[in-house]
Amino acid sequence: MPCCSSRSGIPTERKDGVSRPLPFAALDIADATPPESKWIAGGLSHVGRDRPHIPQDGEGPRRPMRLRAYRVETVPVTNARFAAFVRDTGYTTLAERLGWAPVFRPLLPHPDKISPSATPWWGRCDGAAWFQPEGPGSDVTDRADHPVVHIAWEDACAFAAWTGGRLPSEAEWETAARGTLADPVFAWGDTQPDPNAPPCNIFIGRFPYGSTRKGPWRSTTPVGSYAPNTIGLHDMAGNVWEWTADAFRVRSISRSAKARNALAAATNEKVMKGGSFLCHESYCDRYRIAARSGVAADSGASNTGMRIVYDVDCQDSGKKHADAC
Repeated sequence: MPCCSSRSGIPTERKDGVSRPLPFAALDIADATPPESKWIAGGLSHVGRDRPHIPQDGEGPRRPMRLRAYRVETVPVTNARFAAFVRDTGYTTLAERLGWAPVFRPLLPHPDKISPSATPWWGRCDGAAWFQPEGPGSDVTDRADHPVVHIAWEDACAFAAWTGGRLPSEAEWETAARGTLADPVFAWGDTQPDPNAPPCNIFIGRFPYGSTRKGPWRSTTPVGSYAPNTIGLHDMAGNVWEWTADAFRVRSISRSAKARNALAAATNEKVMKGGSFLCHESYCDRYRIAARSGVAADSGASNTGMRIVYDVDCQDSGKKHADAC
């Protein structure tokens, strides 16, 4: 049974034979202004850890990487900026084309109306998309500065191309998350989050139905609500998962790794980083820098977003930056 009933009176259009609601209200918040971006010097870096917390995810071993200089935006892409992209291009996300998207059940007005699944705290919500994250009847007009969600990998790539940027590689993402720290567990250091004063937007309470979070938001929070890392990047842990450009692969010759890699290749899985507002130490301890998740590229749930990076023309960047390319 669908988790959300249709709301009458929503204008619709037919595109490619699919009837979909027009996100008029969402387009009213459109703001194409890009956020600040930070310079990341090129040179020797690394990805992963030698003592991985979840080895089966391919968090290790630590591998040296040589990167070219790049710039990374200080916050995830917001609803307002994605609305500007849709306004300018008419782009239709994969969730809109499919007609549904996964939503965290406690966010829904009638979660009891959907059947349990393999992961019972998730439910298929007909009509859920970036401009109505909890399905018809919800909207983002009061969430302009929240990260956009229900973004599939192809949606993220399309948006990145519109900006003149791209998705980061996993190594670029981890390098940016570490900032000036040598090899921290988290974007802020090595200390586990204090549930009484969390340093990022993760799940507080008994997962999945016992949230004790205070404040107006039960899911995403405005970007930049928490302190940045040492180079000024916000939300490198929690809030929303961020797509990277890389295909998911576990670097191991074990039988289990070969089976995992075969599945990842068959379903076109990409690497996501950073965790989300649903991460909890008892369930999804993946708000660590080395943590990673392999997700099918055609997935886009209510905790899935993106961050944009840019290539740098070192010859035009001045001697100070050119020497670090």
